[in-house]
Amino acid sequence: MNNYRIYVEKRPAFQVEAQSLKNELNENLQLNLQSLRYINVYDLFGFTPELLEQCRYSVFGETVTDTVSDECDLKGKKYLAVEYLPGQFDQRASSAVDCVHLIDPNAEVEIRSSRLLVFDEQLTDAELDKIRRYYINAVESREKDLSQLSQNQTADVKPLAQLDGFITMPREEYAAFCKEWGLAMNTDDLHEVVTYFQKEQRNPTETELRILDTYWSDHCRHTTFTTILESIKIDDSFVKDEIESTLGMFHDIRKELGRTEKPLCLMELATIGARYLRKKGLLDDMEVSEENNACSIFIDVDVDGKQEKWLLQFKNETHNHPTEIEPFGGASTCLGGAIRDPLSGRAYVYQAMRVTGAGDIYKPVAETMPGKLPQQIISRKAAAGYSSYGNQIGLATTHVREIFHPSYVAKRLEVGAVVGASPASNIRRESPAPGDIILLLGGRTGRDGIGGATGSSKEHTEASLESCGSEVQKGNAPEERKLQRLMRRPEATRLIKKSNDFGAGGVSVAIGELADGLDIYLDRVPTKYSGLNPTELAISESQERMAVVIEAKDRAEMEHYCHLDNIEYTHVADVTDSGRMRQFYKGELIADLTREFIDSAGAKHFAKAAILPVEEKNPFAQTIEGATLEEKMAKVMADANVTSQKGLIENFDATIGRSTVLMPFGGKTQLSETQVSVQKLPTDGYTNTASIMAYGYNPFIADWSPYHSAAYAVVEACTKVVAAGADYSRMRFSYQEYFERMSSEHAYGKPLSALLGALKMQVAFGLPSIGGKDSMSGTFEHISVPPTLIAFGITTVPADKVVSTDLKKAGHKLYLIKHNALANYMPNVEQLKENWTFTTNAIQSGKVCATFALGFGGVAEAIAKMSFGNELAVDIQIAENELFDYNYGSILVEATEELSPLALSPNSLIALGEVVEGTHLVINGERVSREVLLHACCGQFDKIYPSAVVAQHQTLMPAGIESLNTKHSTLNYNGSAVETPLVYIPVFPGTNCDYDSAKAWRKAGAEVETTIFRNLTGEDVLSSIDEMVEHINRCHILMFAGGFSAGDEPDGSGKFIANVINNQKVGAAITALIERGGLILGICNGFQALVKSGLLPYGKLGMVTPDSPTLFRNDINRHISQMVTTTVATTASPWLRGMQVGDTHSIAVSHGEGKFVVNEALAKELFENGQVAFRYADPMTGEATMEAPHNPNGSYYAIEGIISKNGQILGKMGHTERWEEGVFTNIAGNKCQPLFDNAVAYFRKK
Repeated sequence: MNNYRIYVEKRPAFQVEAQSLKNELNENLQLNLQSLRYINVYDLFGFTPELLEQCRYSVFGETVTDTVSDECDLKGKKYLAVEYLPGQFDQRASSAVDCVHLIDPNAEVEIRSSRLLVFDEQLTDAELDKIRRYYINAVESREKDLSQLSQNQTADVKPLAQLDGFITMPREEYAAFCKEWGLAMNTDDLHEVVTYFQKEQRNPTETELRILDTYWSDHCRHTTFTTILESIKIDDSFVKDEIESTLGMFHDIRKELGRTEKPLCLMELATIGARYLRKKGLLDDMEVSEENNACSIFIDVDVDGKQEKWLLQFKNETHNHPTEIEPFGGASTCLGGAIRDPLSGRAYVYQAMRVTGAGDIYKPVAETMPGKLPQQIISRKAAAGYSSYGNQIGLATTHVREIFHPSYVAKRLEVGAVVGASPASNIRRESPAPGDIILLLGGRTGRDGIGGATGSSKEHTEASLESCGSEVQKGNAPEERKLQRLMRRPEATRLIKKSNDFGAGGVSVAIGELADGLDIYLDRVPTKYSGLNPTELAISESQERMAVVIEAKDRAEMEHYCHLDNIEYTHVADVTDSGRMRQFYKGELIADLTREFIDSAGAKHFAKAAILPVEEKNPFAQTIEGATLEEKMAKVMADANVTSQKGLIENFDATIGRSTVLMPFGGKTQLSETQVSVQKLPTDGYTNTASIMAYGYNPFIADWSPYHSAAYAVVEACTKVVAAGADYSRMRFSYQEYFERMSSEHAYGKPLSALLGALKMQVAFGLPSIGGKDSMSGTFEHISVPPTLIAFGITTVPADKVVSTDLKKAGHKLYLIKHNALANYMPNVEQLKENWTFTTNAIQSGKVCATFALGFGGVAEAIAKMSFGNELAVDIQIAENELFDYNYGSILVEATEELSPLALSPNSLIALGEVVEGTHLVINGERVSREVLLHACCGQFDKIYPSAVVAQHQTLMPAGIESLNTKHSTLNYNGSAVETPLVYIPVFPGTNCDYDSAKAWRKAGAEVETTIFRNLTGEDVLSSIDEMVEHINRCHILMFAGGFSAGDEPDGSGKFIANVINNQKVGAAITALIERGGLILGICNGFQALVKSGLLPYGKLGMVTPDSPTLFRNDINRHISQMVTTTVATTASPWLRGMQVGDTHSIAVSHGEGKFVVNEALAKELFENGQVAFRYADPMTGEATMEAPHNPNGSYYAIEGIISKNGQILGKMGHTERWEEGVFTNIAGNKCQPLFDNAVAYFRKK
């Protein structure tokens, strides 16, 4: 066996990443780079020369796009090589190992990846140093020494420290001890630890001290929220009486509930509303259980016409500190952690929102605050991290918004909110009993995330951030997808008595919370690499792990299901009746703590709170400068919190799951912005039941008054949900609190004030908050985040009653259903109830067809964004202050008929005017160009997040091709008619469209079989290949579904699947399938695999050459999720039978590598043969186009899909399988593309 280093560089036509990075460096660092080479470097250990050659262009590079070299001459060159820090997860290297094992299942290899940037020779040393500081984030990576080829790069193993003399430590030394050990606990907490071990008559182990520090951290035990408030003072202001009244209501509720003896703290205030409303009978749908994984309510779901009882679970999660210091990893694991909460509650997670807070992302990099990453870099890398994780795991993220406020420079706001659901009958909730066992499922443990809980609980300075690298977890979405799949198996979930995910605190907390008495065996915990000591094993927060409690008799059955789903499983703990958490390492007792002491959460903390005075002013009034109304309107639309964020939002897959009711942007232009997330429930049959979620928050109101801000956060979320067509009366809430470090009584007054405002709304509307997440460390040196309480509200709604924001038809009436705030600027609750009920009834009866809940930009924002989608205009009369002011709680509606104000209070329904045709909005007789407003709304943000780029290849047809081949398919199935053809869908690591695809096939009348490709061991690989062959041999249709096979790594989509297809046994089975008249379909990732294996366009394997077509990175160099129009280019295939050349369809696309690249000669042949199946088209004309966003990826000759010459194999990028009735309702065009019906009809011979 030998060690090697290889260098992989894109051929000139494919250097998108290098060009993009060069432009970024030139723009942000004011350089003048003329060239930049971007090279992926792989250090390979344990390879034979033969294995290296087999992998050279099948694993590390691709024949069409790459040059793979053994040398790279750097003599005299200016360059920078960068690698991950030891212990950091490297998905590229991990996926490469997986692909190598497809070639040699028993190979014992190790791979390490890095990046090499080679610059112009005239680059100065100072400029290179500037690039080094910009490009390398020391929290996750370091400069690589290319003179070394060393396999042993793991961090040193630290022996456990001894704590001699701990129990005799004088109290005056506590502070120095906490600082020396980097503890999150304070000296009072440490005194509790000393006292406990004095009683135990021994010093603690290092592991025990770290466990307690983690358990008692603010992150895990909400120390700030449980601090006892000894006194509350409300400073004089015009709302003092109002706030005192709400505080009095809080005390009255405590008395009514018999809780006056309970500590008076923020946690009591945050949770008492739900307790009170439950007692009043207004929370009869909440699931009550000792498991506290996520907010959980019972709902009724229609499935194929029958009502079923389901559990709807939702959760919001923050990763503010991790995302601040390592944006990609922090944001990706924010979502991963949010998913695992309802997932551990045995729910299938299908819906997500993302709400973030940033400073000025337009500020030059040179003006970045010392100790901070540039805001633009944090924003862009965090978006890439969150979207990468969600897109890979297969989670529809249908509402995304970045909120801008200068104080988020202190620390980023990164919030993910997710929704999961499952039939209630699939979930078992039981208390663990002695003799039960605990299995650890999923990912392995590394050093990533060690100290995450305590790190996120600390206030940070420039110096403290230098040592935070290990605190950030690393995400592995394909691994978590496996857990998603397992939790969708009712036969598995019904074995689980209790479950917990691995988040803050790792093994010690995730397993430690499951039962009062536990024996945990740390040496059994699977690791990513050798060398972790017991403390690291105990508190590492490595992701994608789950702990489940099962009865010992069920172990074999549970392990069987894990094996089927390619999940690693280990028996790591036993439930005991000891009342102690004991941890063992190789037979030695490492930790032995009583449950009572662990749960004591340390010393009682005390504080005083004082609510600052609120300035008496109208917080909603906005003064907009400009010489004309058009200038003022454009200024509003260009505001950072109003502008369209399309280029950001389309990074996130919004269509996976076959359930998206409203796309993020609607109308025929896809430019009218959606304000909510609406997804149909993840049923196997058809449902009309959808969950709808919205958020509310305005940081500028919060600066003025946290009390008002929290109240309006609830109002805003309700208003958005009502405006989309749902009934607010059964909404349930979860709050996200994010405040400065609690260093004074006025600091405590801010969350106190906010929670009082939220409580008043809970009681007034009868809408409980049944969960939440607090993050109380939003301070960096002298600056703090704005007082932040975000209200996330959720309920259910019939999908067919949901309305969108795009104006529908000229001649319709426009009304403002107006909220008039009280004299103290608090919400007018009774008026809002009337208005919301009126709006819901008007929508349900069909009188209202489009709506917009007013926000940052007032009526001006609403009318502009509503007009963009279908290129309509308005003619209205409105006072100018009403046009621009904040008016939370108000809704602009488009009515199909006159609305009667009789059911409303005076001044609640205001007729503004009507919808008209035209290019200009007419406001008070003044014309305002819609195009000017659209440019203002998109222009500035597009500089950071482009929504479209000019295609690199502009030719629409190859030379010599004048028209399309219109011949119809004459291919008929040569076997006996099959009424129910069998479809086989292999599920690879990273496949995420299998459920959608199976549902589409069953709807078309086919039978579906799926198998999981297992690759944990060489034996698994070999048996999975045999299993695939068996299924291919008996199926009629083979489908390769979409996803991210092996995370689309190493640096290339579909490689894992292509390597499987090229396996000799699998290839022979596929050839036999084709010869007996079978059909093959590949969508997205599946299409990529078909092309990279040669099955397309050649119809057989082994045909790929450097001149073959490929699918490559989108021209825009990011993921794109949107709807596109495609036009039929041939009907020479059973897949296309019944269609006509020129037919158009509106199809979902979601990919990062969808650009079809083909040389002109082969393109001409494809067109002549009638092998071009679909082309991207302009939705207005139906004609093929190279223009973005209609051609979303820059595909040559606008090619979206192709067929084999005989028509039996079809590959396409668009996700035909993601449509069903009731989804994409704000998108124009024919969304039903009958590929699946056509394939079934082919075998039925109809």
